Amino acid sequence: MEQDVIKPHRDYGILGPDSVTWRVFGFATAMSIGFQRTVVSEMFEPFLMASVADTNAVMSRPALRYDRTLQYVSTIAFHDSQTAVASADVLLKIHSRIRGKEPLSGLEYDANHPDSQLWIHLTQWHSVLHAYEKFGPGPLSDEEDRRYWAECKLASEFQTIDPKSVPKSRQEMREYYARMRPHMAATEVTQTTVAHLLAARHFSTLVPWYIKPIAATATLLFRRATIATLPRWLRQLGGIRQSRLQDSVITAITRLVFRVALRSPQSQLTLLKMVSPQTYPVVAPAFLDRKPEILETVSPAEAWKRAGKIKPREQYLQQCQSRPEAGGKAPKDTGEKDLLKFG
Repeated sequence: MEQDVIKPHRDYGILGPDSVTWRVFGFATAMSIGFQRTVVSEMFEPFLMASVADTNAVMSRPALRYDRTLQYVSTIAFHDSQTAVASADVLLKIHSRIRGKEPLSGLEYDANHPDSQLWIHLTQWHSVLHAYEKFGPGPLSDEEDRRYWAECKLASEFQTIDPKSVPKSRQEMREYYARMRPHMAATEVTQTTVAHLLAARHFSTLVPWYIKPIAATATLLFRRATIATLPRWLRQLGGIRQSRLQDSVITAITRLVFRVALRSPQSQLTLLKMVSPQTYPVVAPAFLDRKPEILETVSPAEAWKRAGKIKPREQYLQQCQSRPEAGGKAPKDTGEKDLLKFG
């Protein structure tokens, strides 16, 4: 690890080291259980599930999807403002190609639709926080909670989301979930995809041979721990079974693992470099407290202004006025190979 040349970021990005987000997303649960809970929970929204099923990347290329998705999420949270804008702009273009028909309703899905983007964004931020509080240091204070959701709102400006729709508190997040619950559904495809995501068997293929037995055990542990974070009604919908006793036992074991085995930034980075090599250079400067070239945080508005671009929401609204109607399924090749290549 010490031999790695970690390139400093240009600036602290939109949040910086004093943010609650850096503390929560920087804890080991964020990129393990928090991330797994995110992708599993997201699949119960039918329009998102339809886009995932049509592109087929989650099932056919799980390691690549994990690496690139985690890279993007980490870029918005930890990378410099210039890179955050570039990554968001690329992802907006990729998502513009992902449109089709949701089979249950027959209505159009659109990967860039603000409602879909809001579901993805809030599920991510809530899941990471939930895992942090359940298996890590414990609950945020009321003040920290308000700051966290304010930072969530800042990050939403890198998607097509209306920032006014982002919850300002934990209670507003609960209310959002209550509104979304009647819209959740699970088809056979949903349950198959969720089971695939929970199994996460691809992790064992990413580590050296001498770590494979440990990786297999860790994968099973994180699967059980992720299930322990899911509400009972969602488990029932997904055909997921785990008793309350199992929840209690796995929670206690997982807390111990994060307290002992993954307590240091170096141990997190060692594992991360194996399973998500694209994410490693994104988070390493922040995890190791390497100063950026310019000691400043940059607001989203200023970041997009410096890049000479309008924000994703404005871009999306303009595109909606001129694009043709969606037809059929999304193409299998959505341009993912170009994701997050900034030169």
